[in-house]
Amino acid sequence: MSARGHAFGIDIGGSGVKGAAVDLATGALVHERIKILTPHPSTPQAVADAVTKLVAQAGWDGPVGITLPSVVLDGVAQTAANIDEAWIGTDARALFSQALDGRTVTVLNDADAAGLAEDRYGAAKDFDGLVVLLTFGTGIGSALLFHGTLVPNTELGHLEIGGMETEHRAAASIKDRDGLTYEQWAARVSIVLDGLENLFWPKVFVAGGGISRDAEQWIPLLTNRTPVIPARLENTAGIVGAAMAIDAGIAP
Repeated sequence: MSARGHAFGIDIGGSGVKGAAVDLATGALVHERIKILTPHPSTPQAVADAVTKLVAQAGWDGPVGITLPSVVLDGVAQTAANIDEAWIGTDARALFSQALDGRTVTVLNDADAAGLAEDRYGAAKDFDGLVVLLTFGTGIGSALLFHGTLVPNTELGHLEIGGMETEHRAAASIKDRDGLTYEQWAARVSIVLDGLENLFWPKVFVAGGGISRDAEQWIPLLTNRTPVIPARLENTAGIVGAAMAIDAGIAP
């Protein structure tokens, strides 16, 4: 963390590499976020080059937190969603640190980063206890936090509930693929949330992903007992969570 209470976060996705310095007192971006198109193919070296360019453009010379759409163990990417499969088995932490001239880097899953940010600054900031964030998109990403402490790499989208993986039942992409109404899709989401709340008993579910912008059309239709609230930080959540991770020394 800088003397000004700022940290730098980068969020890597299938379409863009986005980054900014974050004011850790408020969760606000210190300056307008910088976005570079994700290179295609999105190989590790090509993405590392984009990260180097972004950090240089921002004029940042300190440690950097970075998200990947991957399970990350000891800095190594174990999976690859919407990025090149060459990431699997790549020591992402070492790669980015080398690309940034040896500076300190932490790398974590993108949904985990979003969960950190929503828990401290966003939708769940007024809830104590267990918070579960679910991002509804092509699949279902997840983050599990207890009193602000992250349990990394939960991958609840792959949990089988009612004989089907949760993301095969209720990802936002399934709604589009099958032409479901909000009522039909919300019924599927309720089945998933019923199963998750019976396992974990969270205080709140935070719903993220692009479909959370239409929350008023489907969250009131859910029938599970746990409150469900839409994510608030939207496009900045990954950046903010990555900055939080580097500041706190979180290194899954």
